[in-house]
Amino acid sequence: MSMVKEQLIEKLTEDDRSSQRKITIVGAGAIGMSCAICILLKDLTDELALVDVAEDKLKGEMMDLQHGSLFFHTPKIISGKDYCVSANSKLIIITAGARQQKGETRLSLVQHNVTIMKSIIPALVHHSPDCKMIIVSNPVDILTYVVWKLSGLPATRVIGSGCNLDSARFRYLIGEKLGVHPVSCHGWIIGEHGDSSVPLWSGVNVAGVALKTLNPKLGTDSDTDQWKNIHRQVVESAYEVIKMKGYTSWAVGLSVTDLVGSILKNLRKVHPVSTLVKGLYGIKEEIFLSIPCILGQNGVSDIVKVHLNNEEKALFTKSADTLWNVQKDLVF
Repeated sequence: MSMVKEQLIEKLTEDDRSSQRKITIVGAGAIGMSCAICILLKDLTDELALVDVAEDKLKGEMMDLQHGSLFFHTPKIISGKDYCVSANSKLIIITAGARQQKGETRLSLVQHNVTIMKSIIPALVHHSPDCKMIIVSNPVDILTYVVWKLSGLPATRVIGSGCNLDSARFRYLIGEKLGVHPVSCHGWIIGEHGDSSVPLWSGVNVAGVALKTLNPKLGTDSDTDQWKNIHRQVVESAYEVIKMKGYTSWAVGLSVTDLVGSILKNLRKVHPVSTLVKGLYGIKEEIFLSIPCILGQNGVSDIVKVHLNNEEKALFTKSADTLWNVQKDLVF
């Protein structure tokens, strides 16, 4: 101990170095670091661990965040290539994987990223057997299934970020069309986080007023107001952002942080996240799709039994079939 420290500080008790709200982020790319800064600014963790295979970049990102410690309230930020730095995490966020390229669908990424999950998930669970996991890497629904199988964790503790962001984009675009803040525009997108996602037009409302009661053709091809284009924009939005800036990051980080807050604060908020849907809406296979889920300290504690009309149910089944046709041939 330095002489200055000895003269300045008198230790009265031993430090308790155990973390109560440790979060590990695996993958220090654009999305991982977006999650990191959003989580830090929301003061959701007392220890943040970053894991990545690119050691120099990883150390640089860690130092960059540490140097900003004056401006948030997380006392410990660590990083490492070895998964032991993740030990005793309450929550692990998986953003590692090959990045979706311009014009590439999320589903075409699948086998490459399955191989990556095989290399990281067992070690993470070994060091944090009681953790919850949020999967962000694409294709998120299939990879959430893969992580569930590789981890041995209960399905309720393996959560795909799913359609939480799709629904946020949906509400933003509805708000733009109406001139109303998105927090006051209510609407849900379920199913695949991707091209076969399902907009629930029957539930879209502002202040409890269902838009379908004002325009029964809302969201259909015969709707002269072309509300259906909003869902098309939701589906295409990630492709557009990737085309223009090379990747998506900020909205993903904000969406994931929304989920983190609900889990670590035990808020029991309802989110459209990817969870095991076998036995729901006539689905017989073990697949993960987004449905409204209540999130709390144990992960997915409950699901909301949304009534789907015939068209919505058919689209949800089609979304399930789309994923199953890829998932059934996976090797891992």
